[in-house]
Amino acid sequence: MGGAGVLLLLLAGAGVGVAWRPPKGKCPLSCSCSKDSALCEGSPDLPESFSPTLLSLSLVRTGVTQLKAGSFLRVPTLHLLFIEDNEIGSISKNALRGLRSLTHLSLANNNLETLPRFLFRGLETLTHVDLRGNPFQCDCRVLWLLQWMPAVNASVGTGACAGPTALAHRQLRHLDPKTFKCRAIELSWFQMVGESALGVESFSYQGEPHVVLAQPFAGRCLILTWDYSLQRFRPEEELSAPSVVSCKPLVLGPRLFMLAARLWGGSQLWARPSPGLRLAPTQALAPRRLLRPNDAELLWLDGRPCFVVADASKAGSTTLLCQDGPGFYPRQSLHAWHRDTDAEALELDGRPHLLLASASQRPVLFHWLGGRFERRTDIPEAEDVYATRHFQAGGDVFLCLTRYIGDSMVMRWDGSMFRPLQQLPSRGAHVFQPLLIARDQLAILGSDFAFSQVFRFEPDKGLLEPLQELGPPALVAPRAFAPITLAGRRFLFAACFKGPTQIYQHHELDLSA
Repeated sequence: MGGAGVLLLLLAGAGVGVAWRPPKGKCPLSCSCSKDSALCEGSPDLPESFSPTLLSLSLVRTGVTQLKAGSFLRVPTLHLLFIEDNEIGSISKNALRGLRSLTHLSLANNNLETLPRFLFRGLETLTHVDLRGNPFQCDCRVLWLLQWMPAVNASVGTGACAGPTALAHRQLRHLDPKTFKCRAIELSWFQMVGESALGVESFSYQGEPHVVLAQPFAGRCLILTWDYSLQRFRPEEELSAPSVVSCKPLVLGPRLFMLAARLWGGSQLWARPSPGLRLAPTQALAPRRLLRPNDAELLWLDGRPCFVVADASKAGSTTLLCQDGPGFYPRQSLHAWHRDTDAEALELDGRPHLLLASASQRPVLFHWLGGRFERRTDIPEAEDVYATRHFQAGGDVFLCLTRYIGDSMVMRWDGSMFRPLQQLPSRGAHVFQPLLIARDQLAILGSDFAFSQVFRFEPDKGLLEPLQELGPPALVAPRAFAPITLAGRRFLFAACFKGPTQIYQHHELDLSA
């Protein structure tokens, strides 16, 4: 094997004997040499006297239990490395660092349940790797190995899984990395905003993210922005709006509009013509139609921005207001006499639709036809629905229907109507809201009597699966949720009717690390 010879480590009592043939005429320090052989005594760590041009190293049945970082830095020219039939249970991710010429590696027949990610980083010359005979636990810790094997230009012998039970005796090379669920998310508490709120909306203005809270007891729409120095949300501006139930923002270039839907005293439109100015009231909105608003939504119809305000009074009516010149004016009255509690704008079959929930009948679906909304159908098997929200996943449209008594529901659009898909216990719920945060389609079911539940949509099942409870601190009568992304971080606002607004931060956890 060239001038370096072949190295063999032999376990000898408490120490390790290293027997090898040195280059002709040379005897390393700490070795006793004869004409044809040499014997070097030392610990499992490689002695400094080993030749830096060593090509092959065998550590077979030596009782080695672990490999530490930098174990082979003194023998960078190794081509062949056999560490077999030992008791190795742990390996540092930097144990093989510096072996730039290594072609053959065997870790066969040890006690390895997993291998550290990046163990083979920098070993581009590898052609053969033998990992057989190890009790690998085929969980998220081996995911990187499954992804590495088909990408590397080397033959890899891996053997079978020792666990978990469902995968015991399965060959690692037969496992599909796509079946491993190794990414988790968590919503952890971040900040509190003292006053209670009925609604929360996020929006971007002049490239900066903002949040607006509808705070009926404080009598205002409170706009928050991110303080980069303090790394917290802080108030930026507030609009006087007694008994407000919804603050709906609309950004049109440099202009900012804010619709303040109020239970008493009339709803108003506020406007900021350009950056640097403050918002100011500019218009009273449909004072004879909007007597007791309960919700407001923004939608675009025929290229124009419009608001729809759901009215919960018997004498008023849900009203569609569209932009006309400097203001927003009634375009159509909808669903009169039904005491609407919620409006939801969505798109089905490439056309605008509007879904209205009320206290007196099942939710009704309208579609935009001929410049106005026409009734299309209602939602079957959906009595006593307080609010509706939709989300899209895998090309399908789903509804989350909030029910205060009984089970809240998930429905899916089948091309002609929404069909029941899933039921979730929801005693005391006023909000069942889907949210897309990063890659995760979530839905939060708020409760007045228990912890609010976070669900995640699982595409392979087509269902919402439980993820976590929100709290502590517990949400007190949650009414709305809104996500916001800024400075590379993701947050969730939870507006509460009987307690302070809570802010959570979204974290991604890699279980395969």
